[in-house]
Amino acid sequence: MSEPSLYDDRIARLRLIRTGGIGPVTYKQLIARFGTPAAALAALPDLARRGGGKAPAIATLAAVEAEVATVERLGARYLFMGQGLYPALLARIETAPPALILRGRTALLERPAVAIVGARNASAAAVRFARGLAAELADAGLLVVSGLARGIDTAAHQGAGAARTAGVIAGGIDIVYPPENAELQQAIAEGGLLLAEQPPGTEPRARHFPYRNRIIAGLAGGTVVVEAAPRSGSLITARLASEYGRDVMAVPGSPLDPRAQGCNLLIREGAVLVQTAADVIEALGPIGGAGAARGVAMSASGYDAPPAADADDRERARATGLLGPTAVAVDELIRQAGLAPAIVQTVLLELELGGRLERHAGGRVSLLG
Repeated sequence: MSEPSLYDDRIARLRLIRTGGIGPVTYKQLIARFGTPAAALAALPDLARRGGGKAPAIATLAAVEAEVATVERLGARYLFMGQGLYPALLARIETAPPALILRGRTALLERPAVAIVGARNASAAAVRFARGLAAELADAGLLVVSGLARGIDTAAHQGAGAARTAGVIAGGIDIVYPPENAELQQAIAEGGLLLAEQPPGTEPRARHFPYRNRIIAGLAGGTVVVEAAPRSGSLITARLASEYGRDVMAVPGSPLDPRAQGCNLLIREGAVLVQTAADVIEALGPIGGAGAARGVAMSASGYDAPPAADADDRERARATGLLGPTAVAVDELIRQAGLAPAIVQTVLLELELGGRLERHAGGRVSLLG
């Protein structure tokens, strides 16, 4: 039998990615276990049956081919995990997007990157600082990454200049949000780099923004928070950066301004205090921070495949019996079950595909229903 074409492989990957209930972690495990997306698609019904549920509705060939045609019509392209152009730093995080859609200059992905994020309702002083900081960092050869939101994000993109920045958006690559950034987003798409995880036509919803934030943190060697409230998306991005082993930096502000409380809290917790671009460059180091390493060892499929391990009924019952509505770390589950990690991961995969398992941040899982 002949090898599948690159087109067929891309279509199969997208069908798996767009299938309901399959997130980045599940996708990675399926590819690692079955080797190809086509084989993983074929295995879904049996895995879901073992997990006690029905197989998720697999994305149709027609729907995925229509998406590909739309992406091409928009002048965009896909980057899949495992491809040489896929950002090496982003590939290191557990929840890295299996596919990215992008417009612009892919060569910018080779530059060391720094994220600048902050409040949407930022003060005039913070906006001015972020704009100047981004300009100096771009002059130093860094790619400035942000989320194209109002306030600090917009200032960061404007300061760096469209040709030296990357904008990560929460919706589809063809959706402008917020509307007043239409001209800026178009300029970045033409001269810089615009990235999206969601399919074209997807309007941004509240649930999409945390997903976008993980990409911003994952792309960069470090994240600078210029202004943020204690409970804000910017602090989520900073905490994700910390979890990924990246540098977290914050600009101090007046204790009388609620918009500065988040940054002051980060500094109190150990973030690098930033007053100048030199502070950022020093924190990142000479090669751009925790990740400026140019490559990540990956198998041909993009993952280091663990040995396949099917669970028998006894093992499946033991692992499932330890689960409940309270999230538990997978490592703790493996320890208490006394089973091989590959066995436990197989049981979790079956339960998830059967619609009975929910995955949480920090490698934790819980049983549904």
